[in-house]
Amino acid sequence: KRQTVISSYSPTKSIRNVENGLGSLPSTPSASTPTSNGLKDSDFVHVRDLGAGNYGAVLKVFHVPLQKTMARKIVNVDLRLNVQIQILRELRILHECRSPYIVEFYGAFIRSNNSVVLCMEYCNCGSLDKLAQLFFDNPFPLAVLKVLLYSILSGLNYLYDTHKIIHRDIKPSNVLMTHKGEFKLCDFGVSRELTNSVALADTFVGTSTYMSPERIQGNLYSIKSDVWSMGLMLYELASGLSPWADAEPEGVPAVRATKTVGAEGILDLLQRIVNEESPTLRNMKNKFTKEPFDPDMCQFVDKCLIKDDQQRADTQSLLKEPFLEQASRGDYNKEVKAWAKIIRKLLKE
Repeated sequence: KRQTVISSYSPTKSIRNVENGLGSLPSTPSASTPTSNGLKDSDFVHVRDLGAGNYGAVLKVFHVPLQKTMARKIVNVDLRLNVQIQILRELRILHECRSPYIVEFYGAFIRSNNSVVLCMEYCNCGSLDKLAQLFFDNPFPLAVLKVLLYSILSGLNYLYDTHKIIHRDIKPSNVLMTHKGEFKLCDFGVSRELTNSVALADTFVGTSTYMSPERIQGNLYSIKSDVWSMGLMLYELASGLSPWADAEPEGVPAVRATKTVGAEGILDLLQRIVNEESPTLRNMKNKFTKEPFDPDMCQFVDKCLIKDDQQRADTQSLLKEPFLEQASRGDYNKEVKAWAKIIRKLLKE
């Protein structure tokens, strides 16, 4: 059942307070503040840290009034008041996102210390980059890869068709898995200001590996830019290798932590993405099984990684690819749910 109590807490109230001349954004409400259905720090119990970076931190928390576990992302920003207000306005669209392929959003507010607090659905199995490291010496099951790609494409389609949103940051850390074997997108570019702030804090490194040639060159881009990123991610998860492994800067390993060789920095990485031939799984053997890759998957990757975005496949056509036919019918749901159960045991959660 959707928790409309939390979802009904809109950033509108904070925005209205500022626009009515109160002079500053309200800090996080205290327990005594009358916030009717609002989010209050005092209502949350910290369970454990999920991750941290230059941008801030992600926490697993428990919301006592609703008896619900959530993920709470705290993003540190240092922005002008009018930009903070714009961030809250832009984040309001998250309340309208209703898709099984998108992480559910419960609310957002800005603290007095200029940190943006986002409260979201907690996905028990974590992000794909963590799962890839967990399965370092084992392949991702083909059924899992098919359901994963079908879910990502369905999520991208929903964001664009319903809200005209391009994700802009498809990478393993931005795809989460639930205990039911569901894959969901998070951290999409609803707020340009917030996205830019996080990008500056996190540096250009994390995203650049998956960035499309047209974005690197500063050209206009579309949802097909997300398709490129998704294709690279599939290549990595299937092969256990990064196509740019010997060009990635130190500290930016492949998704399975493949050792990099001859790191020459970000500039070298970007030049290779733009100038070298697109990665392909054809004529390669799976390093885990020593067998050739599934032909339908090879074709799928090739259509995602066409350099010319005008020729690159779009999300609608990719959903009709033979590679995803069984996933679209739900044929693998039980198998993927069983895999998620294994993940939970490995994580001991």
